[in-house]
Amino acid sequence: MSSLIDLQNITKVYQTGASEFRALKGISFQLLRGEMLAIVGSSGSGKSTMMNIMGFLDHCSTGNYFFSGENVSRLTDKELAATRNKKIGFVFQSFFLLPRLNALQNVMLPLFYREESPALARKKALKILQKVGMEKLIDHKPNQLSGGQQQRVAIARALVGDPDVIFADEPTGSLDSKTGQEVMDLFLQLNQEEGRTIVVVTHDKEVSRLCQRVVTLKDGLVVCD
Repeated sequence: MSSLIDLQNITKVYQTGASEFRALKGISFQLLRGEMLAIVGSSGSGKSTMMNIMGFLDHCSTGNYFFSGENVSRLTDKELAATRNKKIGFVFQSFFLLPRLNALQNVMLPLFYREESPALARKKALKILQKVGMEKLIDHKPNQLSGGQQQRVAIARALVGDPDVIFADEPTGSLDSKTGQEVMDLFLQLNQEEGRTIVVVTHDKEVSRLCQRVVTLKDGLVVCD
């Protein structure tokens, strides 16, 4: 497997008035294509900051970030957004589905930012919703779906643009243990059967044990890889 993400001595410093906080203190590691990786650590360890940088939601302060062999460390905000839309899929603990849109419309939404036609966006969204077992509930709005069903829609939305990597931030945090296992089973299926590259950010040891590799952060540093 080739390298998809290569972080080289990445730091992140937040300035608050006259003081500064070093969230990341020199992170280096590689993520391979087709890998399912867990990033773990207690609150304040830097794992969310690391995900935000890897997912093009934020800039690093220093260091080099190579994505598919290209140094993307100094992209502008506009360039970050364009790359994020094409290359990255996100799944969050709180789902972040738009309440006024039904499941199908929520999944179609990222494709509209790519200026795809409504007909093509609908076709792609229906295919992905079928893949995650939600084809019978496409007309349901989020408040008509269970937590597990909402997360499946969120996963479909992350997949619909065929991203290079999916970042799942505490994807089972709002779910009961049975539903959480079902969601993780879906991630495992996507990884093992389709070769999807998946990064799971979690504090749950049961979740991290399901991943091929675990990167542990503490105080802004990798302490175990």
